[in-house]
Amino acid sequence: MPKLIAAPTTIPVPGGKRIDEYAGQVNNQEERLSVAHMRSPSGWSEPGQTPEFDEYTVVLRGAMRVEHREGVIDVAAGQAILTTAGEWIRYSTPGPEGCEYIAICLPAFTLDRVHRDE
Repeated sequence: MPKLIAAPTTIPVPGGKRIDEYAGQVNNQEERLSVAHMRSPSGWSEPGQTPEFDEYTVVLRGAMRVEHREGVIDVAAGQAILTTAGEWIRYSTPGPEGCEYIAICLPAFTLDRVHRDE
């Protein structure tokens, strides 16, 4: 039987970023994947990370910058990027609009699996 997810859980994040998780560890204790609607302001960045999950990011508005060991990829609205488990990455939104995007992680995002830089 289908299960309605009536609302996301908003996860507080420093720096003005908003995370609304629809599926994942926080909202419905899902471990196989997480699906979140994210909004990050202009100038936002997070520490580099080497996650234990693949992450699909679909940019809805603005642009996302993804740094990796070989360079930088800018992802614009209407585009997506796949980052794979075990590779170092850093996300930021340096543009004036910030960024609105959907993130899908396989397996689900957890703080124990993200391995952020110190």
